[in-house]
Amino acid sequence: MNAMSPAGHGVQASPAVSPASPAARIDRMLGLIVEAAAGALVLADIAVLLAGVVARFAFHRPLVWSDELASMLFIWLAMLGAVVALRRGEHMRMTALVSRQAPARQQLLEAISVCASLAFLAMVAWPAWEYASEERFITTPALEISNAWRAAALPCGIALMMLFSVLRLFKDADWRTGTKAFAAVAIVIGAFALGRGVFEDLGRYNLLIFFVGVVGASVFSGIPIAFAFGLGTIGYLALGTDTALPVIIGRMDEGMSHLILLAVPLFVFLGLLIEMTGMAKAMIAFLAGLLGHVRGGLQFVLVGAMYLVSGISGSKAADMAAVAPALFPEMKKRGASEGDLVALLSATGAQTETVPPSLVLITIGSVTGVSIAALFTGGLLPAVVLGLTLCVVVWLRARGEDLSHVERPSRRQVAKLAAIAVPALALPFIIRAAVVEGVATATEVSTIGIVYAVLSGLLVYRQFDWKRVGPMLVATASLSGAILLIIGTATGMAWGLTQSGFSSSLAQAMTGLPGGAPMFLAVSLVTFVVLGSVLEGIPAIVLFGPLLFPIARQLGIHEVHYAMVVVLSMGLGLFAPPLGVGYYAACAIGRVHPDKGIRPIVGYMLALLVGTIVVAAVPWLSIGFL
Repeated sequence: MNAMSPAGHGVQASPAVSPASPAARIDRMLGLIVEAAAGALVLADIAVLLAGVVARFAFHRPLVWSDELASMLFIWLAMLGAVVALRRGEHMRMTALVSRQAPARQQLLEAISVCASLAFLAMVAWPAWEYASEERFITTPALEISNAWRAAALPCGIALMMLFSVLRLFKDADWRTGTKAFAAVAIVIGAFALGRGVFEDLGRYNLLIFFVGVVGASVFSGIPIAFAFGLGTIGYLALGTDTALPVIIGRMDEGMSHLILLAVPLFVFLGLLIEMTGMAKAMIAFLAGLLGHVRGGLQFVLVGAMYLVSGISGSKAADMAAVAPALFPEMKKRGASEGDLVALLSATGAQTETVPPSLVLITIGSVTGVSIAALFTGGLLPAVVLGLTLCVVVWLRARGEDLSHVERPSRRQVAKLAAIAVPALALPFIIRAAVVEGVATATEVSTIGIVYAVLSGLLVYRQFDWKRVGPMLVATASLSGAILLIIGTATGMAWGLTQSGFSSSLAQAMTGLPGGAPMFLAVSLVTFVVLGSVLEGIPAIVLFGPLLFPIARQLGIHEVHYAMVVVLSMGLGLFAPPLGVGYYAACAIGRVHPDKGIRPIVGYMLALLVGTIVVAAVPWLSIGFL
């Protein structure tokens, strides 16, 4: 089985030193400081954006500096969040091969992963410093301060990640393992450096060597995806071109600091809030009251609940974590198998990829220029189509379910559950209406959702644990930093591919496909299923979105329609075993062994494929309400 997991998870590790060691004490103290700063930055960005919305909409006096300050805080949040993710071992990585090794070899591969990440950080540390130094000559237009205050986040974040990488080596590996890992990475880097003259003569073959060979080997050996992308890109630029290395820092900065991406941490935090305040539980209870007495009723509730929760949180892990614990115990009591439950949970994760505010849709908007509001509107109906195909499979499988012991709730009970759920059910519509009516941008609207969720938790559901807010802010920063660092290094890789001429070659090949637009859609569907299973949605979009969306426009395919096909295809790959990371996330959340869901998920994935083909064949489903 292949699994993509946070670094340090899913493999065995044998700490070589006690928690009281100097390395552990330094790691703990410095880690608390960085986590506090990262959490505070999440809170500060929420406050700045909310102040901008209130000043513009309520007082008609826009704060001209709010977006600029939010952007400045955001790049610091992204870098410190990446530091927290590295310290916690939460950067995404492929552990398929590592987890199969003996414990001693696993520990060596873990150390190699840390050393390889450290090598990338060391190679970009000085270019990052140069980049930040050059930015001091630029003055920001609104705040009228040096742009170095913003750009300094990059060298500072890189330096802190280097420090925590070294501390991790001292904490988790004995000196022999650490020495072997350091020597192995040094030998590989030295061999590439000595072959620079050869690489300069290879031309486009370097694309295969670095972007396929180096990146592929790095990913499958357990190096976090962000650092694998970075190693391949910096290797190509340093050894195969004459490009100055600070360029890669500029591309990383450009990819990570786009203001649209500020929606990522804010929607992640919103997803955590709806779980903590009981809003998700209220929605699920209402749906269970409506459908729990029919055959397959709770499975239908699972499909509907994932649709509604996805419309609030934007984070698939948060969606599944909110829904599964509320439904799985009762579904098991009714005789549902663990394998079928986790298979359906994974399938609904793929089904709801286009439900706004999807992080993948936000990423598409940031890298392709497609309207976020249009993507949010266009994503609602395709998810319904896929949900209906899943419901057909549920109905077929549940025809023999015994419900003699299940009591149907009275209309009064259902009405009571509906009244309790109204505030929670209203949130997705409030978010969409705020964007469509121009009250807030797609980035700012999350702050409205956060305020609404806080007030609902305090005043309506009376369920708000203040002690959990701090850890939630830190968890938001960590997940966001891990995602944004991938986007940053993937942006650098996409720039390298563009400069090499690969993008123009790909455009010519795709444009020249026989069959015109239908064939292009079919090839794109298959391509993004594969990319979704290997790279996940966000890095795949950052790499290939800027290349393929212009081709779709040339062929007359509406960009929102194409976006829906791409996102749904990536969802299939992301949540389908044996490669899809989403499937293993569903298994972890449902506490079910992955083997049990392999057979049941086949029917659900075939249904999703049929639904995706229908969406691709009928553009109106995506653009009919624009």
